Amino acid sequence: MGTPLDDAALDTLFRTARTYNGYLPGDVTQADIEAIYDLVKMGPTSANQQPARFVWCLSQEAKDKLADCATGTNPDKIRKAPAAVVIGMDLDFHEELPWLFPHTDAKSWFEGPQEKRRDSAFRNGTLQGGYFIMAARALGWDTGPMSGFDPAKVEAAFFADQPSVRVNFISTFGKGDPATIFGRSPRPDFGKFNKIG
Repeated sequence: MGTPLDDAALDTLFRTARTYNGYLPGDVTQADIEAIYDLVKMGPTSANQQPARFVWCLSQEAKDKLADCATGTNPDKIRKAPAAVVIGMDLDFHEELPWLFPHTDAKSWFEGPQEKRRDSAFRNGTLQGGYFIMAARALGWDTGPMSGFDPAKVEAAFFADQPSVRVNFISTFGKGDPATIFGRSPRPDFGKFNKIG
């Protein structure tokens, strides 16, 4: 059994953490994103599927390319952020299972049309996207996840060489600027959406 985190850690991960619309000046390095990913990959996925595929946009060129795929107010947010990431999901994740899950022939569970694998890729890839947010927060970064983009454009721009990958969502990240956030939106009490059986 693990040791409970202290209040400061819980605040960093949950209670005072926010979704940011803008960031303070400062760079995100390859070492930073590798440290984030080293935590992300440890989060559980079904049969260790690891279907998420990440494209880390550190250069202005890469951020501009992503911004060109975004909608609403998101392009400006992406262009100005220190970094952004495209979180995709590989519908052919099962091809990697022989080494990711060597205990049994898990690849055979997912043979057949890609559509058969979509739910699993989406479910587990979304988990990994959530792990990205928490890993970034744990390492002192702030994030701005978003879904305002044209999926076909994102896939053409970032996954043209991986035709089995579909975009899930995108996010900016860096050191958040408190001036760019709204007051915290309401959160439901336990009794609102929960049942105990």
